[in-house]
Amino acid sequence: MNTKEFWQSLSQRLREWQQQHQLLSPKTTWLDLVITQMGQQGNPKLHQKILKDLLLYLSPGSKQGGQQKRRKSAQLTTSPGRMETVMLSFVHKKRSSVLLVISIISLTGVVGKDLYRQPKLKVGIPANQTFIAPSTDEVEDKEKTEMNRKAAKIQALPILMIDQEINQKINQNLQQIITTGKELRNVAGAFPFFDISFLSIASQRYLRSCSESEWQQLQLILQNRDQKRFQANPVLKPHGSVVSLPILEPENLPQSEIKQIDNVELNRAFKELETYLATNANKNLSSIIYPINQARKKYNAAKNKLAAQENIYNETVLLELSDDDWSTTQAAIHQSVEKILTQGIAVGLPDELLSEAVKLQIQGTVPNEAESLASKILLSVLEANLKPDADKTKQQAQQAADNVTPVMVKVKQGEVIVKKGEIITEWKLEVLKHYHLVGIRVNWLQLTVLTGVVTAAVGIFVWVEKLSKSQLRQRDRLLILLLTLSTPGVLALGLPYTTWSGMGLLLGSFYGSTLGVTVVGLLSFILPIGLDASKIGLVAGLVGGVFSSVVAPKLRSREELALLGIVIAVIQGSIYLIFKIFTGAVFGSSWYFVLQETGLFAVSGLAWSVVALGISPYLEKIFDLITPIRLAELANPNRPLLQRLATETPGTFQHTLLVATLAEAAAKELGCNVELVRAGTLYHDIGKMHDPQGFIENQMAGPNKHETEIKDPWQSAAIIKKHVTEGLVMAKKHSLPTAIQAFIPEHQGTMTIAYFYHQAQQIAKEQPNIEVNEADFRYDGPIPQSRETGIVMLADSSEAALRSLKDGTPEQAINMLNNILRARWQDGQLAESGLKREEMTQIAQIFVEVWQQFHHKRIAYPKQRIK
Repeated sequence: MNTKEFWQSLSQRLREWQQQHQLLSPKTTWLDLVITQMGQQGNPKLHQKILKDLLLYLSPGSKQGGQQKRRKSAQLTTSPGRMETVMLSFVHKKRSSVLLVISIISLTGVVGKDLYRQPKLKVGIPANQTFIAPSTDEVEDKEKTEMNRKAAKIQALPILMIDQEINQKINQNLQQIITTGKELRNVAGAFPFFDISFLSIASQRYLRSCSESEWQQLQLILQNRDQKRFQANPVLKPHGSVVSLPILEPENLPQSEIKQIDNVELNRAFKELETYLATNANKNLSSIIYPINQARKKYNAAKNKLAAQENIYNETVLLELSDDDWSTTQAAIHQSVEKILTQGIAVGLPDELLSEAVKLQIQGTVPNEAESLASKILLSVLEANLKPDADKTKQQAQQAADNVTPVMVKVKQGEVIVKKGEIITEWKLEVLKHYHLVGIRVNWLQLTVLTGVVTAAVGIFVWVEKLSKSQLRQRDRLLILLLTLSTPGVLALGLPYTTWSGMGLLLGSFYGSTLGVTVVGLLSFILPIGLDASKIGLVAGLVGGVFSSVVAPKLRSREELALLGIVIAVIQGSIYLIFKIFTGAVFGSSWYFVLQETGLFAVSGLAWSVVALGISPYLEKIFDLITPIRLAELANPNRPLLQRLATETPGTFQHTLLVATLAEAAAKELGCNVELVRAGTLYHDIGKMHDPQGFIENQMAGPNKHETEIKDPWQSAAIIKKHVTEGLVMAKKHSLPTAIQAFIPEHQGTMTIAYFYHQAQQIAKEQPNIEVNEADFRYDGPIPQSRETGIVMLADSSEAALRSLKDGTPEQAINMLNNILRARWQDGQLAESGLKREEMTQIAQIFVEVWQQFHHKRIAYPKQRIK
């Protein structure tokens, strides 16, 4: 058979199976049909077997029709020559065990990928045979290459960076010294203290700082000269009091005084003062003596304060500078410090070089008399401000190592690499690897240990599944396996930022926190056995996965799940950073890389959460899952199917809302899935849209077509029953989940359509030739298979009865409901639902309480008189 014929044959078989499946009762699954068809055919092709195996594994387990499956199996085992069909049927029965085996094998294979691909030869063990080079080639001596690279790293010059803390310290010290200088100069007063056009700065500096004896001698001479001037010119009158001193001629002065006059500085000051007095006839001697005395007092006070303090200003140079020179010196010092610090001072720089650099900086920028002071200030505050830049130094060292040429060694053809029994060294192993002579072996010991651990973990999961009463289908177990494999799969690819957060979020959303935490916890024990993963990263991922598994089931919108992804990112990053702090890694030179890894772990947590949110709707669709979020979306009254129900069958829609209210209250009280009950109830009667007028709640007090048009109980019963089959067709057309579809047939179970059955019996009494088959007036079922569908059946039966009690009492209502619920129980409708007999009374009481809330008494308002 060629390819074209094969596809034509396969398409024809699928069409036949589909047509026959539509004719079967709902109790027969399409898988039974496939197996039956295989039994009727000859030996199938290999690709057909694979397809059937896949359908077998992924098919949902049907809870009903068990007796039919056993009959089919018996037929298959008794048919001769059908060995393949018998084997497939056996595998189908044992599909849970098969899936567990697949889980163990796949987990062991992914986690232990390095255990069955280990080299046979290692360093330090004797060679099992003599190995000879098959050809001449050059092999890199990695050991020598690595040594050369390490040497290149060591020889690489460190890259220095400015230490801003040292710069700040230097500037603070400099500012403190400058402030001290300002304070001392403030004590000394302004300088120059007199008009420099009459008295030069040099003379003012001398007059302010000369000894007291020199100053007294100078005053004596000036006073004698001043008295002579007044005697020679009586017109001049001295202003103010002048001490009367005898008039002495220079030849009558003592020899010591004559020598003082010969002093250059004193003589210059004397001449400038004499000139001042001569040019200012109206000025007497006291007008110049007084400011000099004041300046001397302040200078001496500053000098004494300078001597009493221990600071850099131990010389009077600071006080000798004029105010302008001091301002210029300050600015030059600040500029010099800024330039020198910008250039940087290396650790261990000789003092001579630093002094020379300072001298070059201040030369020409400060007055000559201030150069020594400026140099002294700068040298007192400057210190090494360069420190190694660890990151750039490491990069430069790595670049230097990368530039090292590999050491290549020529190996000739026929040369013995290693003799049998000789210990294998690093170099010999490299040569063997180069020629692909190492070989691969399986580490059976560790692989056996890993298999045992995985088997135990799978067993624990099965135990927790049963303990939590989780009704998992085979497709659910397959999805859990795929999500579990995603984490070691990403690690096996070499990416440490694996899918913990996304896996936990999806498992928690789909199957609850118990199974989610179980899978995440067990996986955290398995991974370290076979994979080389970071322990801190493992802990951070474990915490993120557990947190998402616990929180995700409690959320009711995808926006909340998106916020959960952000919280997971913060948690994973924080856990990683905390453990790094405890280990001290963050305090070394690699702190930058630690922070980078922390950020990547946080971002990975958010990224995998976003991926999980993105694929969640597709997984829900493919694996037919129901989550609180999907149920909330299905219960949205704006969905097209519910809008049609409200528009085309308004009476049925109102009935549906009342049933939903009753069922939700009971489900909440009994601890059932309230979201599932709400969504399932909203869709349980959608099949009535095929013929709205066939149901009394939509007739709106109009004529009853069953009495005016049809007048045939068999035909009327068929119309009533059809709302179940048509409802299933609509549900499948709109891709409703299987769990929601189950409410459509199960809320009616196999109950009798009593009204038309009674009519048929009356007709049969009048016409004895007519036979009434009860099956024609019973729904096809199945009966409720869960507590949720059982509650909806009871709520559906009770709603019409409660609505008929307009003025009834609660006692009447409870008695009526107990009779209805007892009848359903005795009819066997709730036998497979999981509801207990003692819960019937509790459910009836809940229904009555809800009914009372809807039918409470109202105040009769008086009619207003129309004026």
